[in-house]
Amino acid sequence: MAKAVFLAHKPHLLTAYPPDSRQEIASLWEIAGEDIEGEKWRDSVASLQDAEAIFSTWGMPRLDADFLAAAPRLKAVFYGAGSVKGFVTEEAQKRDLIVCSSWQANAIPVAEYSLATILLSMKRFWHHMRKSPAEKHSDHNMPCPGNFRSKVGLVSLGAIGRDVARRLKSFELKVLAHDPFFPAEKAADLGVELVSLETIFSDCDVVSLHLPWLPSTEGMINRNLISSMKEGATLINTARGAVISEPDLCEVLQERPDLTAILDVTHPEPPLADSPLRVLPNVLITPHIAGSRSGEIARMGQWMIDESRRYLKNEPLHYQVPLDKLESLA
Repeated sequence: MAKAVFLAHKPHLLTAYPPDSRQEIASLWEIAGEDIEGEKWRDSVASLQDAEAIFSTWGMPRLDADFLAAAPRLKAVFYGAGSVKGFVTEEAQKRDLIVCSSWQANAIPVAEYSLATILLSMKRFWHHMRKSPAEKHSDHNMPCPGNFRSKVGLVSLGAIGRDVARRLKSFELKVLAHDPFFPAEKAADLGVELVSLETIFSDCDVVSLHLPWLPSTEGMINRNLISSMKEGATLINTARGAVISEPDLCEVLQERPDLTAILDVTHPEPPLADSPLRVLPNVLITPHIAGSRSGEIARMGQWMIDESRRYLKNEPLHYQVPLDKLESLA
């Protein structure tokens, strides 16, 4: 039986791989030693020396030359979390390691959060929530888009954006999307109309951001776009805070109290103590909760258990990360 180790920040390991998951792994792999705290891996070199695979999650150490020398038999890393950019190195790429990630599993709760937030935004829920009881009743007849033939704009059709689009097909909403790299025929299958970024912001009642944080996307959502939004529109960000120009966002929200921003991510996190985002009444911040939490994290671990089973059977892998294209990934 091939040997494997658990290696990451220990509290995260316990969440990603709870007891029933560990029993399943033990039926597939011989576990070498105890759980290894990621940054203290040098204390457990004996376990690493014989390991063919690592089961990990948040807290995975960098696969640098020292680490790889301590794990000479390592062939595969099953990462029950998202992006692998924090630990994959040139040395790992040269070693031709198999690295698999559960980033697509992490897309599921983000899409669920986005769907719920979009539907509530169409009812102007956030606007009414911040009003006093008396004001709520006086606002009862104010215009709101509602969830019939209103327009939702999705910025980027990566794994999360596509999942949101699929979920929105159950509702009588018109879904627009901006993604210059997404094929038109696939967009039609999703029930999505591809349009310009400017059209997304000017025409949609709700705009939901799903683009990756790359040098080309940093600050992409700027004053011109935000200020062009419809009366009473809502901007939702579950992507990365840096894709929005925060100074521009704050300025427009001060000028346009009719707009609402729902921010599950900011840059930095949390916002600086003097950031207007902390006090603007038309901003609602959640502490990066859209991604996997608690039991949802165990789903990411389960995906890696299933992937390891395919690995052992020499079957095609579903979630292997193309390390040669790492720079273009989120």
